[in-house]
Amino acid sequence: MNPLPSRLPQVGTTIFTVMSRLAAEHGAINLSQGFPDFSPPPLLLERVAHHMASVNTGANQYPPMAGALPLREAITEKLAACYGAQYDVESEITVTAGATQALYTAITACVRPGDEVIVFAPVYDSYLPAIALQGGTARVINLLPPAFRPDWTEVAAAIGPRTRMIIMNTPHNPTGTVWTADDMAQLAALVRDTDIVLLGDEVYEHIVFADSPTGGRHESLARYPELRERSFVVSSFGKTFHITGWKIAYCAAPAALMAEFRKAHQFIVFTVHHPSQLALADFMRADPGFAAGLAEFYRAKRDFFHQQLAGSRFELLPSDGTYFQLARYDKINDLPDSEFARWLTIEKGVAVIPVSAFMPDGSDYGLIRFCFAKNEATLAAAGEKLRAV
Repeated sequence: MNPLPSRLPQVGTTIFTVMSRLAAEHGAINLSQGFPDFSPPPLLLERVAHHMASVNTGANQYPPMAGALPLREAITEKLAACYGAQYDVESEITVTAGATQALYTAITACVRPGDEVIVFAPVYDSYLPAIALQGGTARVINLLPPAFRPDWTEVAAAIGPRTRMIIMNTPHNPTGTVWTADDMAQLAALVRDTDIVLLGDEVYEHIVFADSPTGGRHESLARYPELRERSFVVSSFGKTFHITGWKIAYCAAPAALMAEFRKAHQFIVFTVHHPSQLALADFMRADPGFAAGLAEFYRAKRDFFHQQLAGSRFELLPSDGTYFQLARYDKINDLPDSEFARWLTIEKGVAVIPVSAFMPDGSDYGLIRFCFAKNEATLAAAGEKLRAV
């Protein structure tokens, strides 16, 4: 048969897979892909084992399509406590198979052929393929180093009659920047009296550092009623509870938007691993302060990593949130960032991500991304190698 025409002809294997594979092939320390190398809370592991062993409770069978009720209740309580946002547990919360699925589902539910979606680059790599698969067009606004702040004049100019959605990502992967209250006010002014839908990728919501421009406060779309009424808000249990391999997240949205979201969700995954949902609900109630301590936990890791690179030839940019750190390497060599990342992995034994992989136009700012969600021993071993570069 003839080769199947590709619906994503420009898309190859994700950079995270490429660099993690390269790290494994060369025995490099993997500071590329964003996952911890330490264990989840023991109580969470105990609770999932408990529910998997509870053979007569139905915990190993399908949960409701929208998610297990105890977990949806815990999510609504968390959103109210963090942002003063009141979401209806029955009609406005859906548990998803990871944040990428939630983002894809929201885009699928809203974007039609000919629609435009505004995204900010560096842009997480799943956004543009999801838009393209729905027949939409991405309007890319480049955020410029070192601040990587939105230019609201440029955003205003990008909005037109076909603008269906704006996707925001704060705290931002890969730059570690965070949006401020002023950014949210500017966004609100631009979408007021329009039919534009907002999609908030807020998976690092609990990792905003006290020395950031917001003083540690996460500016969620859920915090602002005017924005909340037109927004899908996505968060990740994987990022919050060190369980990225569980692939469980959630989306919160007003009932009318969530009804459309669920129409797609039910045919993409239908529902999500039941025992894990029940375990998360148990843990969120048993240890409600865990998420609140996450920013300080990762700030300590960020600062430890900074200490490890003291005296190196890398120049570290500010990291206000997430567990990522950008760095310049121009004092080492002038290789393109993708070649530098390969060289650093193969020759020096530390795997990183080139920031150009997040740039649809291929812009190369001479920056690489480290992940510091690692044990101190891992960071110290990486630091020893990096100081010698």
